[in-house]
Amino acid sequence: MTKTSVAVVGVVLAGVMSAALVAQDREAARLALIARGTSLELPTTYVPPPGEKIEHYASGYAKIMCTAVFVSGLDPAFAAENVGYFTAPYESRTALGTPKIDRQKQTVEVTMPNGTVRVAKHVGSQGCVTLPIGKTDVFFTPSIVAPKVPDPKTTPWPMGDLLPAGPPPVGVDMAKVQAAVEAAFDPAAMTGSFVVTYKGRIIAERYGDNITPTTPLESWSMGKSLSGTLMGILIKQGVYSLDQPAPIPEWQTPGDPRQKIRIRDILNMSSGLRIISPNDPDYDEKGTYPDHLYYYTGSIDAFKYAATRPQQWAPATVGRYRNTDPVLTNYMTRLAVEKRGENYHAFPQRALFDKLGIRTFVMDTDPYGNFLTHGYESASGRDWARIANLYLQDGMWNGERILPEGYAKFVGTLAPAWIADNRLQYGGLFWVNGDGAWPAPKDMYFMSGVGGQQVLIIPSHQLAIVRLGHYKGVQAAGRATRKAVGLLVEAVQPVR
Repeated sequence: MTKTSVAVVGVVLAGVMSAALVAQDREAARLALIARGTSLELPTTYVPPPGEKIEHYASGYAKIMCTAVFVSGLDPAFAAENVGYFTAPYESRTALGTPKIDRQKQTVEVTMPNGTVRVAKHVGSQGCVTLPIGKTDVFFTPSIVAPKVPDPKTTPWPMGDLLPAGPPPVGVDMAKVQAAVEAAFDPAAMTGSFVVTYKGRIIAERYGDNITPTTPLESWSMGKSLSGTLMGILIKQGVYSLDQPAPIPEWQTPGDPRQKIRIRDILNMSSGLRIISPNDPDYDEKGTYPDHLYYYTGSIDAFKYAATRPQQWAPATVGRYRNTDPVLTNYMTRLAVEKRGENYHAFPQRALFDKLGIRTFVMDTDPYGNFLTHGYESASGRDWARIANLYLQDGMWNGERILPEGYAKFVGTLAPAWIADNRLQYGGLFWVNGDGAWPAPKDMYFMSGVGGQQVLIIPSHQLAIVRLGHYKGVQAAGRATRKAVGLLVEAVQPVR
């Protein structure tokens, strides 16, 4: 063996040993997380959600196809192959067969192996809704909510889509910016939309085949941050405060321990309510269908289901990424808006989207009209960038304060329960780069959805980075986006 061969073998062995040590560290951290949770657990009973897994897969498949066809305008064959594996696993689609699309009725039917049909229907401005088995319509009156925004073709960015001419901003290395765009569009990543703003100005954007600046794409759990944003608006309006007990009607019986849960705890993903999530450190994928997904596929009143979950831990004690908390955030939003006699379904557009020039957002609901923006929503890359810039401006827009002063800092600050769990990753319905996992400053906080959907906010560099893509490219997407982010951080000067 030559010296070169020996050196190569040494490098390979070192790499293998390093990977093994990292895996050992991760497993030790996982076991420690489980042990801490077990030691603090309260003696309540877990009741799994009803229904067979295939029933829920069919529900998710119908909904995903409905949104892909009637909201995003994708080709059905392309969508069936590439979009939305989260609630409709790719391997389950063969058993479910080819979805039946009725463009006149705007429905998608998916037939289970036993002949039962799951139906998703496109309704008004509330997107696509999977109906309970045997039902033909939703249990609410859908609304058409049209944006009230200036003509985007003649209005400058950010209120419109007219981009300024001229050279890029001073202090930007456009060669690195272009390299970042190329990295994001690794063909294996299946990126559909990539938008970058610096100091509020778009410095780069690119779109995939058949995608435009106004195409709403699947966004998944980035919608949790949208739920938190709507709550922030209500806090600014004086309806709620972070430290008040969450006013969930189902918790108002004297002695109910859930009365100690604050709005802050819910936004911090540390309410302590008992469900099962695939993100739990002790999750068993061979076990029962997780409630975390049931909120998407159950065709239930999601708000009532979330509000009736028992306590697993005392609030603000243990951090767990579970859909119960953003669902309850949306529940409180509906309670507040309807108490004022306003149109709940119009509230996001009127209170937020119209003010920012946003016009592509579609927020899906359950059959009872409850927004399911813990992950069922679609929007264009530019519209997500507008929300990111609202946070970069500490909740100010065109001279108007939309979010409370300091709310941006709150959502981007690590949650105490997550720090106690030694996971420096989560804030207020936003993820936080507290562990430095991203090649970016630790002040970066971000919206994140399965399938590689990302909206990254870097205050120290005044950068907003949006990446949306098709689910099938998820593995390559993570690597591609991280490479792009590293290049963009290098491409601009930190803001003093």
